[in-house]
Amino acid sequence: MDATQGPAESMFAADKASQSLGIELLETGAGTAVLRMTVTPAMVNGHGIAHGGYLFLFADTAFACACNSHGPVTVAAGADISFVAPVHEGDELVATAQERTRFGRSGIYDVSILRGDQVVAEFRGRSRSIGRTKENG
Repeated sequence: MDATQGPAESMFAADKASQSLGIELLETGAGTAVLRMTVTPAMVNGHGIAHGGYLFLFADTAFACACNSHGPVTVAAGADISFVAPVHEGDELVATAQERTRFGRSGIYDVSILRGDQVVAEFRGRSRSIGRTKENG
């Protein structure tokens, strides 16, 4: 890990899926993360709105950054999303992840995706630390 990067930044820097979609990590903290993504033409479905899978991936990336901010490698044990409002090509979205609780090797995180001040989706992720750090693979 780069000495200037924390565990979440280091993990995000190696995330080729998120990088290829233009997702940007804006900030991280203990159990938190804020990311930005602009909806591209390739992310729009046959109804002319953003495909839900891309919104899920965006929220899941914010969740991953928040739950990996503590250091041990942590993965998703499960997650669900509620789509609140349609999203369109060109929309700039911000995902804010917040830790709700950690217990043992598990955690619960909420992610809100907003377009400006409007909530467009809410995501809840359940995490599980797998008991290793990135350095010891």
